[in-house]
Amino acid sequence: MRRVQSIVAALAVIVMLFSSCERYEPVTESQETAVYSGDFLRQYYNLQCQITKETSGFFPPQAARAFAYVGIAAYEAVVPGIDGAKSLAGQINGLSANALPKPEADQAYNWSIAANAAVAETMRKMFDLNLSEENLQKINQMEEFNYNQRSAEFPLPVAERSVAFGKAIAEALYQFSMGDGGHQSYLDAFQLPYELPEGPNCWIPTGPVAHPISPYWAQCRPFLAVNISETQPPAPKAFSTDPQSEFYDQAMQVYNQVTNNSAEEIEIAKFWADDPFKTCTPAGHTFNIMTQLLEEVDASLAKCAVGYAKLGLAENDAFISCWVSKYEYDLIRPVSYIHQYIDPSFQTVIGTPPFPAYSSGHSCEIGVGEKVFTEMFTNGDGNYDLSDRTGLQYGFGIRHFTNFSDMSLECANSRFYGGIHYPMDNIEGLETGRKIGDNVVNLIQWPTVD
Repeated sequence: MRRVQSIVAALAVIVMLFSSCERYEPVTESQETAVYSGDFLRQYYNLQCQITKETSGFFPPQAARAFAYVGIAAYEAVVPGIDGAKSLAGQINGLSANALPKPEADQAYNWSIAANAAVAETMRKMFDLNLSEENLQKINQMEEFNYNQRSAEFPLPVAERSVAFGKAIAEALYQFSMGDGGHQSYLDAFQLPYELPEGPNCWIPTGPVAHPISPYWAQCRPFLAVNISETQPPAPKAFSTDPQSEFYDQAMQVYNQVTNNSAEEIEIAKFWADDPFKTCTPAGHTFNIMTQLLEEVDASLAKCAVGYAKLGLAENDAFISCWVSKYEYDLIRPVSYIHQYIDPSFQTVIGTPPFPAYSSGHSCEIGVGEKVFTEMFTNGDGNYDLSDRTGLQYGFGIRHFTNFSDMSLECANSRFYGGIHYPMDNIEGLETGRKIGDNVVNLIQWPTVD
């Protein structure tokens, strides 16, 4: 009886395989990027968040740069499959129109396979020398799984051609990235030697780190030159220790706010803190929100690639632009000023980062997020029912918003509640970020994707 059952089961498997072979029709023509799911690309960004958190040297500027190049690689690997789309080559600063490889004419490609190869290779190159063996294996395993899943219905030459194109995109972008001023900056995040300016208005160390992070980051090449030249904030309030001065008032606002914080304001300060090596940095938080939004609309590969590229360009330039003002004015942090002139026992809610105050990096980077999200997920009014659950992985709750401007304003205010930024830092940082976001959305010829 058992033998009969085995024979029947074997026959059933043969019939199933025979039937599947009869239905199998290998795809030999390039399909549009929009037919592919963007799930695997979102998974890569989740993995990159984890790797950023665990890899030494990836402070906020370095993290934003890595996220950016991965997004550009994804976009360039699939742009030939988006109707009417233009490459970023010839549109962004320093990348000539013929700098990137093009697919072979009249040959079939699987853009999903191409993107998989491009993203995996770019991630390896961005984290490179500091990438742990464990995280390298995670990238490799994700790449292999995605390839096997996507290549089954394509002839081997199509799959191999797609992989080769994706890796060629990654290599060309890596060569381009080596000249932007941030290459392997994770090996020397403090860019020593650097001599600290001296003066009562100047930044001084606020914790165990004696040197500020990336004092020469402002010299990095932006993707859009106008994101630096046309977005700089006005000079901060003139430094003064006079209790009647505007600067003293800025410090007193911080002091009074922290002294009288509500429980929710303390929660907000901690939720948005996004400390490096405890989380995947402020840029990582905003990319996590992008991933959540793309998931909520079940975005295609085309929409995911466009979204990550837009946010990547904007985040990268936000940190360069913000670092211009930080090291131009080298402004003392509120905690240092308050200790010297108001109350030596003052304590902040969260840790003060090791770099100057003006303007706020958090505010700048979330400003670009506001603009990119508004353009991609609303009719332009910014209204969206967002429940930001990206902090759950770090033990935080969910924050709810009905408009992306409310989201960005809360993030900016969180630095005020935390006691680490003057109000002017957040106001001007947010304005800078919004300008950069608008530039990236409007000055690049992006395809329309659903």
